Amino acid sequence: MINFSPPTSASSQSLVAKSFRFDSNHSSNAFTSSKPRASNLHSLAALWARKYVVSLKSRDEAEKLRHSRSLVDVSSREGRINTAKNLMQSLSLASAQAWSKTEVLLAGEIQRHGINPQLIDPWQIAADSHQLFQKCLDAYGDRITPRRLSVMVGEDFGRIRQKYTASDPRTLGFVSMQFHYTGVVLLEQLSPGEQALFAPYLKVMDDHLYMPLKAAYEAAANYEMGSPVLIAVQKLLPVSTRLAHAVCNQVCRLRPSYASYSGNLSSPTVQVSSIRDVEMFQVYLCLCVLENSIRSVQRELFPLCVMLYPRLGVSWELVQEMLRIMGWEMHERLSPEQLAVFYPYLKALTEMFSLEIFQENAK
Repeated sequence: MINFSPPTSASSQSLVAKSFRFDSNHSSNAFTSSKPRASNLHSLAALWARKYVVSLKSRDEAEKLRHSRSLVDVSSREGRINTAKNLMQSLSLASAQAWSKTEVLLAGEIQRHGINPQLIDPWQIAADSHQLFQKCLDAYGDRITPRRLSVMVGEDFGRIRQKYTASDPRTLGFVSMQFHYTGVVLLEQLSPGEQALFAPYLKVMDDHLYMPLKAAYEAAANYEMGSPVLIAVQKLLPVSTRLAHAVCNQVCRLRPSYASYSGNLSSPTVQVSSIRDVEMFQVYLCLCVLENSIRSVQRELFPLCVMLYPRLGVSWELVQEMLRIMGWEMHERLSPEQLAVFYPYLKALTEMFSLEIFQENAK
C-alpha cells in the first residue's frame, strides 16, 4: 500500500491499515513479461470502445427524437459544429463554475484527510480539464464517434491520471469532480437532442478519468493470446455497462427511498454516476487480475472512496450491497472458469469495503 507523502488523519490511517491484510496472499509485483504483446493492448481498447453508443432514456423517447426535426438539425455536420462552437465559448465559465462546486464539496477534505494543499492546484487542474474538453468538443464537431474518441484520448487521460496519482492518488478526486461538474454545466445548456448526442462523449471522458483503463491495457499486453486471465477480462469488459445497469436497477428496487448528495438513486443524474462507479469497480477488478495484485485498489480506489463517498452521501452499506449484486451478476455472465479468475480479487475487494471495517473505525 502507498505511503502518502502528507500525513493522514488517524481515522484514515486505521481504515487504510485495515486494507493491507488483503494483499498478503498475492504477489506485490505486477505481472511482467519480457515480450509485451501490443495486440492485446489494442484488443482491450477496442473492446471497451465498442460499448459507446448514443443511449437515450427509453425506446419511445429515442423514437421521438430520431424523427424530430431538431435531432436531424443538430446531428448534421453544421449542427454538430455549431454545438461544439457554442460549448467551446462556454467552457471557461463552465470550468469556473465546476471548480466552485468542487470546492464546496471537497475543500474540507484536504485538512480532514491530511492532504498536502500544494498538491491541489486549481489553475493546473482547470488547464488540464480545458485541454481535454477541447479535444472532446473538436471530436464532436468533426463527427468522430465516441468509439474512436475513446481510443484517441486514452493516452492523454492515462498521463493525466498518472500525473495526479503520483504523489497522492486522492488528488484525483478533485480532478474527477472538476471534470464531472464541467460536463454537467455544459450538458445543461443543450437541447434534448443535443444532450442525447453529446452525453456519450462525456461518458468517454468520465470513464477514462475515473477508471485505470490505460494501466489495464498495458498489463494485458504482457499476456499470451488465449491466456485464461486475458480471456476472462475480454469477456467481462464488453458487458460491463450492461452489468452495471443491472446492478443499479436492483439497488434502486431494494432502496427506493435512498437519496445521495445529488438526489434519489432513481434520478437520471445519480443513475449515470452510479453506473459509472459500478463499471469503475469492474475495471479495477480487471486490473487486479491482470497485475496479479490488489495494489491498485489499495493505492487508488480505496483511499478515493474513503474520501469521496461520505461527502457524496454514499453509505458503506450501499457499497457493500452493490458489490454483492455485482458478484451475482458476474456469476450469471461468466463461465465458472472465468469467474474463478476474478473470485479471489472480488472477495478481497468485498472484504476491504466490508461494514465491519468502517464500523470498527467509527467506535
